[in-house]
Amino acid sequence: MKISSLSMLSLTSLLALGSVSQAAAEVQYQIDISSPEHHTANVRALFPATEGNVLQLNLPIWRTGRYQVLPLADGVRHFEARDAAGKALSWQRTDVGEWQINLEQPTAVTISYQLYANELGQRVRHIDATHAFLDASGTLMYSPNLRQESVQVALTVPAGWQSFSGMTRLGPQQFSAANYDVLVDSPIETGISQQRSFDADGKRYQLVVWGTGNYNLEQIVGDLKKVTAASQAIWDGYPFDNYVFMVHATNGARGATEHINSTVIQLPRFNFRERNDYLRFVSTAAHEFIHTWNVKAYRPDAMVPYRYQQENMTPLLWIAEGSTSYFQNQLLLRAGVITPKEFLDDLAKRIDANQHTPGREVQSVAAASLNQWTSRGGDYAVNNSVNIYSEGYMASLALDFSLLHDTELKASYRDVHRRLYRDYRVPKGYDVADVQQILQQLTGRDYHDWWQQHIDAPLSLDFAALLAQAGLQLSYGNDSKMQPYIGVTLGDSLTLSRVARNSPAWQAGLDAGDELLALNGIKLTAEGFSKRLNDFQAGETITLTLFSNDTLVTRQVVLGQQASGKLQLQPVKGASGRQKAFFKAWLGIDWPFDNKGNFKN
Repeated sequence: MKISSLSMLSLTSLLALGSVSQAAAEVQYQIDISSPEHHTANVRALFPATEGNVLQLNLPIWRTGRYQVLPLADGVRHFEARDAAGKALSWQRTDVGEWQINLEQPTAVTISYQLYANELGQRVRHIDATHAFLDASGTLMYSPNLRQESVQVALTVPAGWQSFSGMTRLGPQQFSAANYDVLVDSPIETGISQQRSFDADGKRYQLVVWGTGNYNLEQIVGDLKKVTAASQAIWDGYPFDNYVFMVHATNGARGATEHINSTVIQLPRFNFRERNDYLRFVSTAAHEFIHTWNVKAYRPDAMVPYRYQQENMTPLLWIAEGSTSYFQNQLLLRAGVITPKEFLDDLAKRIDANQHTPGREVQSVAAASLNQWTSRGGDYAVNNSVNIYSEGYMASLALDFSLLHDTELKASYRDVHRRLYRDYRVPKGYDVADVQQILQQLTGRDYHDWWQQHIDAPLSLDFAALLAQAGLQLSYGNDSKMQPYIGVTLGDSLTLSRVARNSPAWQAGLDAGDELLALNGIKLTAEGFSKRLNDFQAGETITLTLFSNDTLVTRQVVLGQQASGKLQLQPVKGASGRQKAFFKAWLGIDWPFDNKGNFKN
């Protein structure tokens, strides 16, 4: 069906979208995906009459869960608007995500447009011959004046497709939501998929998987049952009755996005079977599920309500994302989905990455939160910035240990989030002062100075002293030795993708984008670069020949040193009862080591 004929449908046809009587102010959407092969859909929306001579419509310029502006309006073509009698209305684009429709008198307005949806990895809209994933932020326009009115969505899809969403189901291809805010946070997955349903702790869950892969649905369901119930170690109660885990087993795309009643998780289709791959998946599922509380049920006041047409700036994104990262594997550990060794190996890996991120000496986690909307990654970011996920994890760890210490193990960081859920649920929001007040209430201590030192300033942690409280120590293993260090990361072939700030390579003038050619006059290969470095000792000077800005140059590099091997977390010898009690209060499990320092069965 062509867009022009769609736009001519009568008001009577639009009103017939639902099978139940509709409230007068309801907004109705219809999405026609009957011909999905070219990634397009035809969208219709009926907006009830409102006062004024202009109807303003918007498509968000960002989607929740990704704090960056996106060109979502670029997917809209063939826009038309008509009044209740079917007469064409004039309109104009007035902003990046804004259309204004001119009205001669109050009237219901029907709009229609073609939507292009081929952005799978953005997790905002994707249509092909086998499915469609539709996040309303990139799919359905809204009127600011009607944002709080109820909405209904009906889909026309190919035969055999099944549709799923966290919204209220009205029919096989039809859903309703209390308002646009619920709609925009309740994506739709429709197409050819595999599904499982399960109950856990009195709540209903669905697992919907699109794509062929080496996943085991029964294993996933079994673990999700454990993880979802383990959430009550942090919060009292659930902010939902039904929840949908949407999984895309595909090629290339990876990542995940949280929503108020669902999540979408994307992984390469054959990245489920190996233990490390599976742990990455189930850890991601735990992360997004935690977001149902932390971000969706409660979030910083600067993001309440969401402002879809502009950036929502807050210095507290590290709590929204980093604290979620901090809790995700704790949930898996409490649920018995991962072992204590797997949990501690992950923590050691995070600590090692932190110590090899020069930006931690430059940017605070609060500043990183504010910078998230313009963060682009790359060499400069690593050297001068921190990540709200990884650095937020470390800030959460530091805060958790401080709370445990200050309250003699009576309160932890879990209690902070329990209170945020209890006292600051949307439509309320929390700010820095609110979090500090909770900390003071839990400990009897003013945390203002602690906050300035650890949150408002670059975070510098003494991990050895910190972890010793829980009976743990850092080690590179008994076979570790010092080896030469240069401070570069190779990208394609021998082209440098990163040069660590203040590293030997940095001091010698190497830069990202330089292309290495030879070491001491002998040709280099990407595969043999590390082996060649190990032929030298720390403190020795090597000569590198390279192209820098297409110019052949040489650089003299004095090699530094670093420990070989993988960083590990091991028990301190003769851990005390106090240290073991701290460990249990922190993670909720008993001391996992035997008298020889080995993990118990």
